Amino acid sequence: MPLTAEIIAIGSELLTSQFRDTNSSYLTEQLNQIGIPVSMRSIVGDQESNLKHAIRAALDRSPLVIMTGGLGPTEDDVTRKVVAQTMRRQLVLNDDVLQTIQSRFTGRGREMPANNARQALVPSEADVLDNANGTAPGLWLKQGQTTVILLPGPPAELEPMFEESCYPRLLEMAGSRVLMRRLYRTTGLPESVLDSRIGPIYTRYKNPETTVLAKLGQVDVHLSAAARSPEEAESLLEEVGSQIDQELGDYVFARTDQELEEVVGMYLVMREATIAVAESCTGGLLAQRLTNPSGSSRYFQSGIVTYSNQSKVDLAGIPPLLLEMQGAVSVEVARGLAESIRESIDTTIGVGITGIAGPTGGSEEKPVGTVYVAVAGPNGTSHRHFVFPGRRDKVRWQSSQAALDMVRRHLMDM
Repeated sequence: MPLTAEIIAIGSELLTSQFRDTNSSYLTEQLNQIGIPVSMRSIVGDQESNLKHAIRAALDRSPLVIMTGGLGPTEDDVTRKVVAQTMRRQLVLNDDVLQTIQSRFTGRGREMPANNARQALVPSEADVLDNANGTAPGLWLKQGQTTVILLPGPPAELEPMFEESCYPRLLEMAGSRVLMRRLYRTTGLPESVLDSRIGPIYTRYKNPETTVLAKLGQVDVHLSAAARSPEEAESLLEEVGSQIDQELGDYVFARTDQELEEVVGMYLVMREATIAVAESCTGGLLAQRLTNPSGSSRYFQSGIVTYSNQSKVDLAGIPPLLLEMQGAVSVEVARGLAESIRESIDTTIGVGITGIAGPTGGSEEKPVGTVYVAVAGPNGTSHRHFVFPGRRDKVRWQSSQAALDMVRRHLMDM
């Protein structure tokens, strides 16, 4: 079977909200660099029965299984024991490993605790992977056509061990296979609409593989091509990617991992343009995102939060009669905010946002999620009306995303 990998992260702490499984992400990146795709990643707690089930299933379906964690000296570090049981191997005390662990403690002027001797128990027929940064050795085992690698959990131990002891051997196993990727980041199209447009393209191809990932206000399209050379992989990506790119057009805001605010900043620099914002329902979120990129002082001039009606009058010059007649959440106020901030700060672009983020304040005419965004610039003022779903934080984020996209499109046309 083709060489694909499965990663099992072991440790009950990884199933809590306080800890993240960064090891699996690191290993995935390293494996992808040498053309080994990861077909499955899982997290298993320290319960022996659950771990045994996960290992047995992985051995049945994956030619390469990498496990992280559970190699320490405590009672809940059960990885060695369960792996040995599942693979029907004896655990044997390795004198060389024991001596290495003892030497580490002696070098620090300390006596080795008795429970550290557990770390010298090695499944029969396993290769020991030296750990220069801790007491837990790694292990490399073969089970039929499957390779099993056990690595310690602390990243400071895992990463050097993988790079020094595993990477060269895996590179040889992978042969000349390479794995290359492309990314198209989009905004303004719901996931279902986007997929209906590009599905007829990518479903015709098994290589590259296409993954559509949606997050708030954004949909990313990932292409992954496996081939015998970078040139062949790039050709496969180009064949499919160019069709997707053409179909999505200017809904694509980036072809790298850039965030939308970084792309807008790039356009502002290219156009030698400046920007100021007047925000109501987003409470300064748009200004925060615009100033996230380093060097944003080259284009960002000012931002005001006009939350109350009086502040809209005092800070943005919105006529009281307009607020009374149209309401604070209206096209007219959004346009007034954008034009006023642009004129008063003397910038190329002015943005105005007003809306109802909720959960209260909505009405039948203007439900929660109603947002108006306006962008004023050299080509005049444009505006859009949105009704965003979700909680207050989601409405605010989608509002800022829509405003950034409107600015991007305005700058593209300048």
